[in-house]
Amino acid sequence: MDWLDNSGVLWLIAGVLLAITELLVPGVYLVFFAVAAAITGAIALLFPELSVGGQLIGFAAWSLAAVLIGKRWYRDFPVATSDPLLNDRVARLVGETVTVVEAIEGGRGRVRVGDGEWPARGPDQPVGARVRITGGSAGALDVEPLPALPTQN
Repeated sequence: MDWLDNSGVLWLIAGVLLAITELLVPGVYLVFFAVAAAITGAIALLFPELSVGGQLIGFAAWSLAAVLIGKRWYRDFPVATSDPLLNDRVARLVGETVTVVEAIEGGRGRVRVGDGEWPARGPDQPVGARVRITGGSAGALDVEPLPALPTQN
């Protein structure tokens, strides 16, 4: 097996193994290193006199280039998802109606969201008042009172 003595072939095998690992454990991360290993392997096959240090520097440079190109690609062509707010809990709550469980006084209080409670910021509201979530930051929800229902004559 003389072909295993060639560092270019070893780089290509590393690229294939990284690509397979990316398929088994998806995360769109190892694919960039797989591309860099494949390019390094091709260069090592074309230039067999290239030293191991040169190959490692080339791999590092191609890895950086692949990551930067991939980052730009995903910024310009984002992957569509059926649930874009999956990891943004506050954004998922915007528009929900919740109940004040600790009076909002001086702009601070607590509201019940599902089976939990969250710190809340907003205009003063008594315990039991219904409010709508408008946003949030720093671990607290921003709320506003619900509009008053029109009275019937």
